[in-house]
Amino acid sequence: MAPKAKPKPSPSPSQPPPPIEDLFTSLNRHIERSEFEQAVKVADQVLSTNPSDEDAMRCKVVALIKADNIDDALSTIQSSQKFTFDFNYLKAYCLYRQNRLDEALESLKIQENNPATMLLKSQILYRSGEMDACVEFYQKLQKSKIDSLEINFVAGLISAGRASEVQKTLDSLRVKATSSFELAYNTACSLAEMNKYTEAEQLLLTARRIGQETLTDDNFAEDDIEIELAPIAVQLAYVQQLLGNTQEAFGAYTDIIKRNLADESSFAVAVNNLVALKGPKDVNDSLKKLDRIKEKDMQNFQLARVLDLRLSPKQREAIYANRVLLLLHANKMDQARELVAALPDMFPDSVMPLLLQAAVLVRENKAGKAEELLGQFAEKLPDKSKIILLARAQVAAAANHPFIAAESLAKIPDIQHMPATVATLVALKERAGDIDGAAAVLDSAIKWWLNAMTEDNKLSVIMQEAASFKLRHGREEDASHLFEELVKTHGSIEALVGLVTTSAHVDVDKAESYEKRLKPLPGLNGVDVDSLEKTSGAKHVESASYFEVNEAHGEGKNKDKAKKKRKRKPRYPKGFDPANPGPPPDPERWLPKRERSSYRPRRKDKRAAQVRGSQGAVVREKHDAGAAGASSNSTSSQATSSKGAAQNVAQSSKGSSKSSRKKSRN
Repeated sequence: MAPKAKPKPSPSPSQPPPPIEDLFTSLNRHIERSEFEQAVKVADQVLSTNPSDEDAMRCKVVALIKADNIDDALSTIQSSQKFTFDFNYLKAYCLYRQNRLDEALESLKIQENNPATMLLKSQILYRSGEMDACVEFYQKLQKSKIDSLEINFVAGLISAGRASEVQKTLDSLRVKATSSFELAYNTACSLAEMNKYTEAEQLLLTARRIGQETLTDDNFAEDDIEIELAPIAVQLAYVQQLLGNTQEAFGAYTDIIKRNLADESSFAVAVNNLVALKGPKDVNDSLKKLDRIKEKDMQNFQLARVLDLRLSPKQREAIYANRVLLLLHANKMDQARELVAALPDMFPDSVMPLLLQAAVLVRENKAGKAEELLGQFAEKLPDKSKIILLARAQVAAAANHPFIAAESLAKIPDIQHMPATVATLVALKERAGDIDGAAAVLDSAIKWWLNAMTEDNKLSVIMQEAASFKLRHGREEDASHLFEELVKTHGSIEALVGLVTTSAHVDVDKAESYEKRLKPLPGLNGVDVDSLEKTSGAKHVESASYFEVNEAHGEGKNKDKAKKKRKRKPRYPKGFDPANPGPPPDPERWLPKRERSSYRPRRKDKRAAQVRGSQGAVVREKHDAGAAGASSNSTSSQATSSKGAAQNVAQSSKGSSKSSRKKSRN
């Protein structure tokens, strides 16, 4: 009999919600303990009881932001339109965290410029790359009491290219660089920007020591300490790399990557710097290392989303550029073209995508297209044309197009007078056969330096090279004028020698007058120049006397050496008595026997050819012997041939066995 089913208990009436005061007490406790997920749940309980409670809504949004649930926080703000509280500041912060910088600034426009709003604006401007505007906000915030303001202020100055103002700013804020490890790190970065690498290295070591002490006192675990100090380790390796300690830098980068105890941005910078340090060596390994910082589950190379948020545009651009160069070295042209095509949208204000596109064309042996592309963009972007024209000149010079290379350099006015540019232009025009154009470049440079009011004047260098150039190309009169000007203005001995040499072809009297200024050479006072000119020249000296002198000299040396040698007692064979040496040895003992005088050849036995017996018997025996000899000879020949055949078969079978063994091995 089946058991009877038990009746279901009736549902208990729903329990009443806890009082609002208790919920807020619990909410406050979770927030103080940094239990933000629990705080969100309690805030939802409050809102379920009182949906119009603004304090609960604010606590929920802040708790979601603290828990890094930015998407949920933003959706919560957008659903809170009925509240009178202004959530635009929190909305702007959420948009900033999502890297939606323009929308974040738009949300802050209606906010008043209080210190919190200005600080958020400065951070948004810093991430968007508007460093000058960012520094302006930090300058306005100097009077406000904001914790660690100097750390962000120094970072903004460095990014704005104003590293020389860091120390002055710290003095105005009355803050020492070693007051915290973050500030020491940023100050060391400013020293590195000013090429003070040794001082930067020392300050980075100090920052690491301060950071270890501070974080240890705060009860951080060892791995957490290493992660917090990873930016210092990467920057220290970078400074060592700039100091030329490449082995130490290589080891530091490799250790950081292997241990993988660093934040995402520091890890990415370490990978990029290691790839740049290795260069074209081991390209495949470098590409694999860069794959570790790309977005997962994506076929094309794209940096991870967290790196897009944390790295500066300059850092991201360097990583993508290195990726393209590695692909070119690995001859992966399709991937290089695809990545280069995507870079203009990522970095619209940079010329790096254009330069990389030109590099791809050069790698494809399309230097003409690269020159044309760079020339077009140099006209479209006049404010950025300098680097584009320099790249075009380099491409053209490497492709043996001296006219295009010289034309590109000539379009950069602010470097025309520099010695390096002048030398390059002259060499290019010489290669192109434009001697007049090369001379015009030198004349223009001389004119510029004549009017220049600079301490480091290069006029003498340019004039010396111009005079040598004109003398080399048969323009002695122009070269003479230049050398004369150098002698008058600088009193150069080299110029005086050049003037005398050049004037001898143009004006002999001038050459003789300037020749008197040259100092006489020692040892030439007794030489009669007139009689020397009348001679027919130097006489040929036989080489025999030279050898005789050397031989005599060598004999003298040998005599000296012989005198210095010590006489040694002769060593005799065992049992030999030098007093009774006995008969002398045979002088012919080393000759073959047939060549010795005592050799006598052996006599032949004539009796072996005599025939015994009767004459008839002799004839029959000869015939039988001949037949027997023939049969024996045939038998022996057969045996020999069969033996030879057997040997041949054995050898061939042996060879076949060897070949089969080789095949089986293969």
